[in-house]
Amino acid sequence: MTVILLLIPAALLLALFGLGAFFWTVRSGQYEDMDGAAERILLDDDGPLPDRVETDQDGKRSR
Repeated sequence: MTVILLLIPAALLLALFGLGAFFWTVRSGQYEDMDGAAERILLDDDGPLPDRVETDQDGKRSR
């Protein structure tokens, strides 16, 4: 029975911590743009990569 006297306040403290963390994330704008990151990966705004030029042991260029 004494264990429950420790667990109830600990659970309430953890719940208040979680609720405070949630309100902090909402206030700081973490949930503003939920679709932006999901759609940003689909956009191809990078140009093509340049051809890679390799050199051999003599310093001559080879492809």
